[in-house]
Amino acid sequence: MFRTLSRVSELPIIVKQLQKHNNNRRIYNNNIGNGRYSSSFFGLFQNAAQAGASKSNNYATEATISVNRPFKLHRLDEGPATEVKLTKDEALKYYTQMQTIRRLETAAGNLYKEKIIRGFCHLYSGQEACAVGMKAAMRDVDNIISAYRVHGWTYLMGVSPSGVLAELTGVQGGCARGKGGSMHMYAPNFYGGNGIVGAQVPLGAGVGLACKYKGNGGMCLALYGDGAANQGQVFEAYNMAYLWKLPVIFVCENNNYGMGTSSERASCNTDYYTRGDALPGIWVDGMDVLAVRSATEFAINYVNTHGPLVLETNTYRYSGHSMSDPGTSYRTREEIQEVRQKRDPITSFKELCIELGLITTDEVKAIDLKVRKEVDEATAFAKSDSELGVSHLWTDVYSNNLEPKLRGIIAYDIDHIQERKGVNH
Repeated sequence: MFRTLSRVSELPIIVKQLQKHNNNRRIYNNNIGNGRYSSSFFGLFQNAAQAGASKSNNYATEATISVNRPFKLHRLDEGPATEVKLTKDEALKYYTQMQTIRRLETAAGNLYKEKIIRGFCHLYSGQEACAVGMKAAMRDVDNIISAYRVHGWTYLMGVSPSGVLAELTGVQGGCARGKGGSMHMYAPNFYGGNGIVGAQVPLGAGVGLACKYKGNGGMCLALYGDGAANQGQVFEAYNMAYLWKLPVIFVCENNNYGMGTSSERASCNTDYYTRGDALPGIWVDGMDVLAVRSATEFAINYVNTHGPLVLETNTYRYSGHSMSDPGTSYRTREEIQEVRQKRDPITSFKELCIELGLITTDEVKAIDLKVRKEVDEATAFAKSDSELGVSHLWTDVYSNNLEPKLRGIIAYDIDHIQERKGVNH
């Protein structure tokens, strides 16, 4: 019925009329079922009316929205805000970012199938709300380190789509000049993808220690998957971070499947947000960008005041673990299709914003066209750019070279050449 109204500005009037027949009952529910609105007829209009409270040209410029699914808490008396504000500018930004990541990953998958990208390649399709929601909450002093599913994070941390795809194809226009590839991309405050399962978690604790040592008020997001959650070094990092009260958010991006194994078959405790033991934890719907943003904002404030926290984002990957995994031997195609149809983070967010009047269908089309053009141009560049010469293999070995020669080389006498400085040096 909401879609049949001619103007969002009419909603407050309609709500007042409905309230007369509702005996002044509370009609806005923060945590109702699986929907964003109250299941009552009146709750639908109440939420939409809040969106219309601040409007321009008959379209909302800000909305107050209830998170999709309630948070789950471990060792916390209170949790993140369940009602969040969303401005028109934020809606446009988040939709653009998620759509760009989706397009980037589609392009990367196609380039891999064409054998232009070689080696490992892990796609983030389906998990976009996790990265975009966390990035929306980060401040300039905050940092992030992750595993190897990081093409989207690289883009969010400031690398252009052409810089991402060129790195994947191994050409000099890549963000690491083609030397890093899919798992080793870096940007300011982004300590990259890491190829060893779980190894980035203690490194993230180290980044948190650096923030505390410098006293800059920053913190670090240390991301890992449900498969890596069983690594011993993860629990060692929990322990040290707790004892030293480090400003670290340990983020388990639980996409429900490791490398060919469901989380239920791999873990005795699949409530990953509780696995920090003494560390408090939060479970959040990782398919809801606004819920992830709210949870991250709460977590940032918590870790800077009390110490580390575990955040589990429950999400889903559409592709296999990597390009060598078809992703259908341990789950059905019907399961994947059902998630795409009912819980896709981009489609859900787009429909919500259109329904609340924050974004128009014309604006969506314009963003889609712009993103497609940008990624298509980046793909063409990644295909046409040239590789570095062989002599560049031994450049930039050290960020701060203290000796003229490369150390530890047998039967070779090679001068160290510095061409670029490390981005986080």
